[in-house]
Amino acid sequence: MAHSSTMTSESTILLDLIISKLGKFALNSSFQNNSFSGCCLFSSHLYFDGFAGLGGSNRFKFVHSLSLSKEGSSFRKIFNDFNRVLRFHCDRIPIGFASIGVRSGENNGLGDNDHGVLEEIGLPINGVDSESPKRVLILMSDTGGGHRASAEAIKAAFNEEFGDDYQVFVTDLWSEHTPWPFNQLPKSYNFLVKHGPLWKMTYYGSAPRVVHQSNFAATSTFIAREVAKGLMKYRPDIIISVHPLMQHVPLRILRSKGLLQKIVFTTVVTDLSTCHPTWFHKLVTRCYCPSNEVARRAMKAGLKSSQIRVYGLPVRPSFVKPVRPKDELRKELGMDEHLPAVLLMGGGEGMGPIEITARALGKALYDDYLGEPIGQILVICGRNEKLANKLRAIDWKIPVQVKGFVTKMEECMGTCDCIITKAGPGTIAEAMIRGLPIILNDYIAGQEAGNVPYVVENGFGKFSKSPQEIANIVAQWFGPKADELKEMSQNALKLARPDAVFKIVHDLHELVRHRSFIPQIAEETQTECSETRY
Repeated sequence: MAHSSTMTSESTILLDLIISKLGKFALNSSFQNNSFSGCCLFSSHLYFDGFAGLGGSNRFKFVHSLSLSKEGSSFRKIFNDFNRVLRFHCDRIPIGFASIGVRSGENNGLGDNDHGVLEEIGLPINGVDSESPKRVLILMSDTGGGHRASAEAIKAAFNEEFGDDYQVFVTDLWSEHTPWPFNQLPKSYNFLVKHGPLWKMTYYGSAPRVVHQSNFAATSTFIAREVAKGLMKYRPDIIISVHPLMQHVPLRILRSKGLLQKIVFTTVVTDLSTCHPTWFHKLVTRCYCPSNEVARRAMKAGLKSSQIRVYGLPVRPSFVKPVRPKDELRKELGMDEHLPAVLLMGGGEGMGPIEITARALGKALYDDYLGEPIGQILVICGRNEKLANKLRAIDWKIPVQVKGFVTKMEECMGTCDCIITKAGPGTIAEAMIRGLPIILNDYIAGQEAGNVPYVVENGFGKFSKSPQEIANIVAQWFGPKADELKEMSQNALKLARPDAVFKIVHDLHELVRHRSFIPQIAEETQTECSETRY
């Protein structure tokens, strides 16, 4: 096996040649006739000078000579050496660690004192300390609102349950710790989702393991150095991924540095039913699944039952607490205290057919024969102020309250009797906790497609893209089919998992305690042996 320092030099040079935009590359070849040996001598000099912004101590200059002669190495040896370097990088990705000074080799980059040289550049690796506050790093990305919502829910649960015992950080790993174009992930996602066929091609085309694993391997080559810095500056005891693209590259980094036994790495799946295969990685300590269907997919992906917990989807701790009576909440929001109410949502950006659906509800919930309303509407427009102003300007025949971006969604749901929304997993989980029957009016192909049968087949909702049909369903629920509405509400409550986020953080707490306990026992045993020896 090649010496580790040699491999480090090779990995450093290869990485920097690939990813440096500032590097200078020169290949000077000269052919000289050698009359004595009767053969041609080939001399090649490779020079690289890059990463000028890293300072003199971190700049690399390398000159390598290859010779071809009877006395020198052959083409076969050259190609073998080149292939050996390539195999090294395939097996030991991310090679980017070499460029921040962490050596690869048998010791996994850890010195005799069990600390990596990350400490030398101001990025100490955090071992589990039983006395100091534990540090939790939650990896997410703003590709849809559900990932950030789950991350904030977990953070709030840690603070509520353990207070100052844990410091919790939430970071968008791709946007904040990777170079262009990788930091454009949220924008790319939003573009693809708005163009359905492109998103379907991307989602299903990347599903095969051979596709996404090779993609992650190639991506690691370019972003490993930045991601490593992004991870290690937090010195985490626990890393929690709430995004399908936050497993593979970080785990490659931790594995290459021998940190999988020091840092608890877990995944919290935030897709309710169907989910992309990239959610699952065999090296995670724990994979928290929101449903049995997701757990089955995890098992199929190769995870062991000991790695899997089915606790439900994490939602804000405020949803666990009982809300005030409906009439009191309705009075506070300016709603009619007695009429049944439907909640119409369009997500944080107020997207979808909100206006046309609200107009259809306005007609369906007004009884022309009696000349009075049979229901009312609470519309959440999110950040779409233009839509909110347009709806407020309409002369409604029924009570309609229009809100912008709200932070107390549990209270908005607490005022209503049913909800109209797209098939986002977080909203579905929150509605189930509040016992709200759901009418799904849209879904994102791929990750949300399975949420529709999950809601319909479990008997707590319906699906329709027709605003008129949706309005008629609500009118029926508020009239002759009130019993159906009540039954669906009970079904939703049966399937709800309001304590999921608390079960997750308590299980994480136990994992950290276990890893803290083992080093203490080992240290005590070593001390006793030393005392006995002397």
